[in-house]
Amino acid sequence: MATYRRRVKATFDEEQGVFMISVAAELAEMHPQTLRMYEQRGLIAPKRSPKNTRLYSQRDVERLRRIQEMTAEGLNLAGVETVLALESQVQRLRSEVVRLRKRLEEEVGTKRGSEDGGTG
Repeated sequence: MATYRRRVKATFDEEQGVFMISVAAELAEMHPQTLRMYEQRGLIAPKRSPKNTRLYSQRDVERLRRIQEMTAEGLNLAGVETVLALESQVQRLRSEVVRLRKRLEEEVGTKRGSEDGGTG
């Protein structure tokens, strides 16, 4: 008798903690103890289950891979911390620039609209 397998496509938020430490370590190609050390240093902050189990998200795994790349290139963990902090700051500043540009465009558009309306 033939058996049939149904394909199930699972999707989840990149921020959702879904991987236990052993799976996250395997995906990031590092030892689970390394993940614990990175957590102690504040480089990674996994979510916690109700039973306090570490749960890593896809974004956490990507960050672990990024950390691994930097250490493979010769950076020590203090350097990695600095780079990650600077990257985070750059991202915040980019978001702020986008927000301010949008606000400026709205204000300029409102100003032009009121000037155009009064010249008829």
